[in-house]
Amino acid sequence: MKKKSIILLSAALLVNCFATAQNKLLITDTEGKVHSFSTTDVTSVGITGNNVSVQPQNQTFSAKRISFENASKLKIIEAEGWQESAYAKWSLLSGATSYHVYVSGGNYSDYTLIDQQLVRNYGQYGRADVVGLKPGTYKLRVVPVVDGSELTAKATETQPLQVTAYNREGFAHFKYDKGVGAYNNDGTLKSGAVVIYVTAKTAKTVTAKLSSGVFTGLQAILAAYEKGNVTTPLDVRIIGLLQRDDLDATGSSAEGLQIKGRKADSELNITIEGIGDDATIKGFGFLVRNTASLEMRNLGILRAMDDGISLDTDNAHIWLHNIDVFYGKQGSGDHAKGDGSIDVKSDSKYVTVAYCHFWDTGKSSMCGMKSESGPNYITYHHNWFDHSDSRHARVRTMSVHLYNNYYDGVAKYGMGATMGSSLFAEANYFRHAHDPFLISGQGTDAKGTGTFSGEQGGMIKGYGNVLAEQGTSSNYLPVAYSKNNTQFDYYDASTREEQVPATVNTVSGGNTYNNFDTNSDLMYSYTPDDAQQVPAKVTSAKGAGRLGHGDLQYAFNNSKDDADYNVNAALAGKIDGYKSALVGFFEGGSVVVPGDSTTTDTTKTDTTKVEGEMVISFEGKKPSDDIVTVTGNYSTSKGTATWGGKSYTTCVKMESTTSVAVNIHQPMEMTLVFGDICQAEWRENCGYG
Repeated sequence: MKKKSIILLSAALLVNCFATAQNKLLITDTEGKVHSFSTTDVTSVGITGNNVSVQPQNQTFSAKRISFENASKLKIIEAEGWQESAYAKWSLLSGATSYHVYVSGGNYSDYTLIDQQLVRNYGQYGRADVVGLKPGTYKLRVVPVVDGSELTAKATETQPLQVTAYNREGFAHFKYDKGVGAYNNDGTLKSGAVVIYVTAKTAKTVTAKLSSGVFTGLQAILAAYEKGNVTTPLDVRIIGLLQRDDLDATGSSAEGLQIKGRKADSELNITIEGIGDDATIKGFGFLVRNTASLEMRNLGILRAMDDGISLDTDNAHIWLHNIDVFYGKQGSGDHAKGDGSIDVKSDSKYVTVAYCHFWDTGKSSMCGMKSESGPNYITYHHNWFDHSDSRHARVRTMSVHLYNNYYDGVAKYGMGATMGSSLFAEANYFRHAHDPFLISGQGTDAKGTGTFSGEQGGMIKGYGNVLAEQGTSSNYLPVAYSKNNTQFDYYDASTREEQVPATVNTVSGGNTYNNFDTNSDLMYSYTPDDAQQVPAKVTSAKGAGRLGHGDLQYAFNNSKDDADYNVNAALAGKIDGYKSALVGFFEGGSVVVPGDSTTTDTTKTDTTKVEGEMVISFEGKKPSDDIVTVTGNYSTSKGTATWGGKSYTTCVKMESTTSVAVNIHQPMEMTLVFGDICQAEWRENCGYG
């Protein structure tokens, strides 16, 4: 059942005090004691009779009076530096119609205005994210705007914010110092790069002026690179929730958006990135072919049509990082959670998959088909395989380095090696991971009918891994070569530099390890973390997944979910019910809502049954809905207040004889906000029937 609530709007009695500039909530209890709360720390106030409860503090008072103290300046409620980006959130200031945000520090010697598309409205707060920052110290300055004029006296700066670099270790950057994607290796945009902002509203109409012409629509812009005559670096910035029907077209009917070069390994210099913690695509994925220099970062992927990201044919120098991958389109059998989450196939090479969060995925990553002609070289590092089932990765033919990954409650198997592949598994942390290492046709895989493949075996070299919280069966304890030099699951090296002898062969196929990791001509420089540090680092604020771990959260129950590879119904419900909290953008005093063809505000004036939230204002000197009855006078000289980007100037005068009655027939929550110059008190006498 939806939560039912009523919100009263006016200059003296206005919706949601916590969304405007008031900075103190004052509750006077029946003994005369005043309890003070910062409004930035309060999410809701419940009123039942004389009892007032404050959340999330979970405090309840027998109250006789509620009042507010107003702040004179805009209030920053949260600000952080992240990886090559920084953000700030602020309470909406009464009367402001928009906001300008400036950045200084690092590569900005003076305060510089950021793109207005980065300044968004979330109803109860504003938010701005600045991307493309070199590592360093920065400040953000938020300036309220009224009818085009900046209110500099009410502007506020953040504290110094520390911005760090993304970790560029891995094969994607090996002997490729030009920067993968649209960004240089120092985190700044490449010279001449074109930036486009894509929302549900603009995906069909967004334009980009590239070196070969002007193109309209997201897929059309990406398709322009297929002819081979576009040399422009492109940064695609996705804001909010983007669904399949929002797109102008899908280049692949099976996968979704297609990124494709003219011929094998065509250098495109494209970055596709999410802005903030809520950039999400739903109902489609990405098919990548003939592409070199592609970066994808800070995105959530829900219910992809087939694979979440499919690196399908002849790709090189691909960097996929800080991505949240959830269930794909539900199918039957082993497709109940969708198909591949991130697959690397068909001569895709020099690929890094790093700091990605796999949420209970069924087939996390296929790496290699049967047609590859070379070792290809792939890296997986600092990924969080969070109760995912299998293929972490499942490798054919390729040379793959897997280090500092967190295998957190794996139900089927960790990594698997077939068809002569060489895997170096280094300093990974396996917590309650079923079959951490599998080589096709031998060791654990040879028990019974085999676990995952009937193909020839590949070789796994292991060093510095931790196996924790092992289950009761032998499947949680892989067989090392030192214990059984025939039926083993991995070769246990005593040092990182140790080479696997050529006499160590797979049972099926007689394949050996190619020792790519000890050849300086083939291997990149890197500094692995100790495996014991991996869980804390991968799950930290700058760990795997989107900024702040994204806006779609779910806490697994290890005692149940560690060994369960069925669809998690609660997680699936969250995925299918996901909606963006983004209201829109501050433009010219209006709120532009993504996905709507008009500019709107969030005030609701119908008289239907209350399901969800009803907003009541007093413009025209009467309540906007007859659920509220006013006895008393109105005023237009008590200041202004803003909700959802819209200002209100008419209020109910809170005089001794004033009465505001709300006619309800069910328990509801009522939220009050006072105007910017009003000093009113509210006495409640609540009930329903």
